[in-house]
Amino acid sequence: MDNREEVREFLTSRRAKISPEQAGLPSGSRRRVPGLRRSEVAALADMSVEYYAKLERGHLAGVSPTVLEAVARVLQLDDAERAHLLNLAQAADGTDVLTRPRRRHAKGRQQVHRSLQWTLDAITAGPAVVCNGRLDILASNRLARAFYTDLFANPADQQNLAHFQFLDPASRRFYPDWDLFADMAVANLHAQAGRTPHDKDLHDLVGELSTRSEEFRTRWGAHNVRRHGTGTKRFHHPTVGELTLAYESLDLAADPGLHMTVYAAEPGSPSEEGLRLLSSLAATEDSTPDVQHTTG
Repeated sequence: MDNREEVREFLTSRRAKISPEQAGLPSGSRRRVPGLRRSEVAALADMSVEYYAKLERGHLAGVSPTVLEAVARVLQLDDAERAHLLNLAQAADGTDVLTRPRRRHAKGRQQVHRSLQWTLDAITAGPAVVCNGRLDILASNRLARAFYTDLFANPADQQNLAHFQFLDPASRRFYPDWDLFADMAVANLHAQAGRTPHDKDLHDLVGELSTRSEEFRTRWGAHNVRRHGTGTKRFHHPTVGELTLAYESLDLAADPGLHMTVYAAEPGSPSEEGLRLLSSLAATEDSTPDVQHTTG
């Protein structure tokens, strides 16, 4: 991905979201475009218009943390957006080489440590998965495989949550709040693009989704980034029906770039009963031996 293009579109989109009133400026005469003018951002950040225009053209290499913080302050970036700007600056400098997730050179999908899979298998009360920044599901427990039954049953989904979200019609049934999940998926991918702009697999995924999904293409153009570490989500499972689950997403210190997400239901709730039923059905299915028919 072109880092300068990402910087340019990110800063431009953030500037368009800040009104003069929000920045403490008079609204003034009629404006041709929404948000602040470049000259206003430059003045508020205490830099020349020419220098800010250079930043907005995508030239972040060598920019000091003080300047980045000034821009973040004027554009009223939240924590996730500020982190995204710093990641873009690191990528422009080349300093992200030291912090990029290690590439796995083994053929096929990225592998996780055996001990991590054992940890997932020990979680029996709720679905648990390990994903990378591209939203590939790299490992899962038994309940997660039953939970994401449509995703795992469809090879075209490539065990990728974004692929399932935008290209599999089953996601419309599985996610009652489909638009919310779509926004979250794209925001996560944008954040990953800022961290690893040279990730070819990510570039290919974004290209495919942009080509095949207007919903993805529109959201990608908005350049929103967010961190979704905890919260509550609603699902509609094809077998057990409605589920409302809390989730926690944790970065894995031993595997930079990977995170584990664990879902849990409120104790005593219908959703907890639904997960118990799903777990029972998954256990029964796993224990059912294959039946081979022979003729005499």
